[in-house]
Amino acid sequence: MRDASDPKHLIHEAYRIDGIDASQCRSIFVDWALSLSDPDPFPHLRLLLARHGDTHPDHPMTKVLREGLETPPAKGRRGGRAGRL
Repeated sequence: MRDASDPKHLIHEAYRIDGIDASQCRSIFVDWALSLSDPDPFPHLRLLLARHGDTHPDHPMTKVLREGLETPPAKGRRGGRAGRL
C-alpha cells in the first residue's frame, strides 16, 4: 500500500527499532524528507505525529518529527558562488 506521507515506510520502521537513538532518527528523517514527492513536508509531519506521536510520546523519532515542524525550511539554494559570498 502506497503512503504519500511515508512512501518508503521509514518513519513506521523507525518506531519499530528497539534502542534507536536520536542521531539515527535524524538520519532516517533526512532520508524520509528526500523521499517525499510533495515539496511541503509540514502536512505529512503533522499526519505522522498524529499517527505515531500519541502512542510513542517519548520515542526519539517523535522528538525529531516535532523538531521538523518547528524548523522552517531553508529559503533557496546557497551553493556555488552565491554560497561563498
